[in-house]
Amino acid sequence: MIRFDRVAKRYPNGREALAALSFEIPAGEMVFLTGRSGAGKSTVLRLISLLERPTRGQVLVNGQDTGRLPPRLIPAFRRQIGMVFQDHKLLTERSIYDNVALPLIVAHTSLREVDKRVRAALDQVGLLDRLRALPLELSVGEQQRVGIARAVVSKPPLLVADEPTGNLDPQLSCEVMNLFRRFRDVGVTVVVATHDMQLVREAGLREIVLADGKLQDIHVADVPTLEVRR
Repeated sequence: MIRFDRVAKRYPNGREALAALSFEIPAGEMVFLTGRSGAGKSTVLRLISLLERPTRGQVLVNGQDTGRLPPRLIPAFRRQIGMVFQDHKLLTERSIYDNVALPLIVAHTSLREVDKRVRAALDQVGLLDRLRALPLELSVGEQQRVGIARAVVSKPPLLVADEPTGNLDPQLSCEVMNLFRRFRDVGVTVVVATHDMQLVREAGLREIVLADGKLQDIHVADVPTLEVRR
């Protein structure tokens, strides 16, 4: 599903965010991307999502070389990827239903299919009863779940999340991770960048560790399951 082959990324100001980075993530796996601030985690996610292109090396996502993809094909490529952000990026003046529906509307999906998928996505994250609420009427944890529903409403084969639990307490963080695991269980590839090392240790999943834009380590935590803290 994802392969980085000696990937480097240098920004116009001269900062080298990644250097000769290589790793693979097979389809259907959920992995954590960890490392200190500035290690290159967000840059990796931006390269996967084709928000950036590599300076050197090759990034393959679902068999496509992102560095060679023509601009006209980028929108279709991005529709294969659900993106979850720490700050939710919700439209505060629009209802939860409208926020989740947005990717489908942009893709010119029929209104009947939009309604079906939006309701299904909100049901998956436990918010079907709040579909007419505005984002500011929800808790921070509920807003994050809306962001996840919007990311998966198009049924993408790949889900990437950049610090999705950064503003959440430990219990809500575990609930969000359990949602990601449910998507993994139905075949979605999930890549999560996080600073929450306790969450990573409890998950028992593969961890790709970055340091100064390079691969430092790849390992699996000792504890095999993740449970919501009570």
